[in-house]
Amino acid sequence: MTLPAWLTAVTFNDDGLIPAIAQDHQTGRILMMAWMNAEALQLTAQTQTAVYFSRSRAKLWHKGESSGHTQTVHDIRLDCDADVIVLSVTQAGGIACHTGRESCFYQRLDLSGQTPEWQTVDKVLKDPADIYHSHKSTNDTHETENTGANTDSDTIQTQSDTAQAQVDKASVLQQLDSVLAERKQADADSSYVASLYAKGLNKILEKVGEESTESIIAAKDFANCDESTDKASYDEARHELIYEVADVWFHTLVGLAWFDIESDAVLNELGRRFGLSGIDEKAAR
Repeated sequence: MTLPAWLTAVTFNDDGLIPAIAQDHQTGRILMMAWMNAEALQLTAQTQTAVYFSRSRAKLWHKGESSGHTQTVHDIRLDCDADVIVLSVTQAGGIACHTGRESCFYQRLDLSGQTPEWQTVDKVLKDPADIYHSHKSTNDTHETENTGANTDSDTIQTQSDTAQAQVDKASVLQQLDSVLAERKQADADSSYVASLYAKGLNKILEKVGEESTESIIAAKDFANCDESTDKASYDEARHELIYEVADVWFHTLVGLAWFDIESDAVLNELGRRFGLSGIDEKAAR
């Protein structure tokens, strides 16, 4: 691809990428940071909507394509070293972060005490379970717009989250059972899960298959990572695998809830298998 003159002035790193910071057009607040390659930057300029590049998937992803939280680009600026891009954007829905917050930079370092401490200072504007229902949608964009289990996984975000900390891990499946049961009675337009139930069992099973495939791809990607040579890529691939498996679990639970089967039934079955020979158990089926 022959680059236009304006694009040749941009300094991309050895991987052909440049960090891009999205800033609110009205307030100036920093919303997120992601990566662009030359094609993503060119498409962003042409369409005046934010297009980024997924390092783990090695492909373009259009911000908000599956959540609706797109970014209209008003201005594109290049820093003095020509190696950082700033986008002035209007954020659709007012939510840029996969946690359901306005900005990915929602943690502030509190320096008032004897020991600096990170504090969450922004509230969740919308439940991520209702936003990120299609982390890699059928057109395979790389935006963690996923299930209740979206990551803008190429944005720079901390993985600690106060909302997550408030979930009791010991009872998270039971809590999901309760939420899924409620969603079965909800209006299809009110949440992602409700829309799945409205579309029927085949759609739910399609999502289970889709997310299973994504987990296989993530596992293969992770297997090719070497922590000793590239710790950042290793950590990113590890997180990606965990995220994809969470999607499989989540959609499987949605499928069970379709039949009014709660997660305890599966846990009881797993408990029954403790102490049994897997070979003998399989032979007895």
